[in-house]
Amino acid sequence: MDSFHFPGQTAFYKGKVRDVYTINDQWLVMIASDRISAFDVILPKPIPYKGQVLNQIAAYMLNATRDICSNWLLDVPAANVSVGKKCIPFKIEMVVRGNLTGHAWRTYSSGKRELCGAIMPDGMKENDYFSSPIITPSTKAEQGHDEDISAEEIISKGLATKIEWEIMSEYALQLFELGKEIAAKQKLILVDTKYEFGKIGKIIFLIDEIHTPDSSRYFYADGFEERQAKGERQQQLSKEFVREWLIANNFMGKQGQIVPEMTGEWVNTISQRYIELYEKVIGEKFEPQLLSQQEIFDRIVNSLDKLK
Repeated sequence: MDSFHFPGQTAFYKGKVRDVYTINDQWLVMIASDRISAFDVILPKPIPYKGQVLNQIAAYMLNATRDICSNWLLDVPAANVSVGKKCIPFKIEMVVRGNLTGHAWRTYSSGKRELCGAIMPDGMKENDYFSSPIITPSTKAEQGHDEDISAEEIISKGLATKIEWEIMSEYALQLFELGKEIAAKQKLILVDTKYEFGKIGKIIFLIDEIHTPDSSRYFYADGFEERQAKGERQQQLSKEFVREWLIANNFMGKQGQIVPEMTGEWVNTISQRYIELYEKVIGEKFEPQLLSQQEIFDRIVNSLDKLK
C-alpha cells in the first residue's frame, strides 16, 4: 500500500504491519496493512484481508469494553482503518495470563516459580489454569525483543507511578475477564493477551489493538479438559500456524536463514485462516471490503474533518 499524506499531518510511522499517521499532534490514523510478520521479520507477500480482519476485531473489542475504561478509538472510516486520540504511551505491555502457556510455561519448566513478580504455584502442568489470572508485564523495546519486568521495577524506573500501575492493573484484569466472557460465548478460551495504555493529561486510555489473534492466544473450549487430562496439545486459534510453517521450513528469523517461498496457494490458505479467525472470534460472517486507495483516502479525510 502506498503511503498517504493527509491535511495537518505531523508525523508518519511505518511499523511491521501498520502505517500510523499523526494529525495535528492530536489524532492518529492507523492503517492495518496486509503485511504479515513472524520472528520480527516481515514476510515477502501480503495476506489478502488480514488488515481488515485484525482492524475489525480490534474495533469490535474496543467498543465492547468501553464500560471498563476509556480507549483511544473514535472512528473506523474503512474496514482496515482506525482513527483515534493520540496518547502518550506507557512504555510497558500489560501481559495477562489465565493459563500456564508459552513464555510462562517455558519459565516454569526451567524450574522457576516467579515471573515478573507473579508467583506460579508448584504442581502445575502446561496449559493449566492459574487460580486467578496473573499480570506479567514487559518493557516495550525500541529495538529487539521486549523484556520481562516487575511492578516494582516499573515504578522504580519511573515507567509509571504507583497509582498509574494500580489503575492499569485493575483495567487489565477487568478487560481480561470480559474478554474471557466474550470468548466463552464463541466456545473459545482467552488464554493470554496483552494490553497497552497511554494517557492524555492525567487520564489513562486503553490504546492499540485488543483481543486479536495477533495480540492474544485462544484455545478451543470443546475438548479442553479431555486434552489436559491426557497431556495432549491444546487446539489453538492464533497465527501460530504461520510460525510453525516457517520453523518446518528452517526459518526462525536468525541470521543467514532465508524466508521460504510463499506460493499463491499458501498465501490464500493463510488468508482463509485469518477469515476463519474473524468469524470464530466475532461470531459474524466476514464481509470483504474492497476500496480503492482514493476511496480510503477520502473516507479518512472525511472522518478527520468531523473531529475539527
